[in-house]
Amino acid sequence: MQRNLLLASALLATSLAAVPALSHHSFAAVYDPGKQVTVEGKIMQFLYRNPHSVLHVLAPDAKGVERRWAVEWQGATQLGASGISAQTIRAGDPVVVTGHPGRIDAENRILMLEIKRSTDGFGWTNGGGSLN
Repeated sequence: MQRNLLLASALLATSLAAVPALSHHSFAAVYDPGKQVTVEGKIMQFLYRNPHSVLHVLAPDAKGVERRWAVEWQGATQLGASGISAQTIRAGDPVVVTGHPGRIDAENRILMLEIKRSTDGFGWTNGGGSLN
């Protein structure tokens, strides 16, 4: 009996160690709240998911070189509550995104504060623009 209990405990501990830990990063650690950037480009991909949705935008950097920007947005649950679905943004959509840049320039990351689509006037803004 003790042997079976020990074996079961060992198997449980091993299986729990294999499960990836879920974590949430600090926005202020990743993004610079003291700066804002604006990029104008086209949507490459929209990942509508929790805990954060991500837009991939192809847009020029400050030197005019085309870059793929990872734009972090609210999660699908929050966006859905405000009427935004996985079909709201599509690949090829021309957009202007404003937000806090990542602290590491080479990562081309932005925490979205505002998005506008020129083709139909769609827009969204993070009311307070805070790093929550």
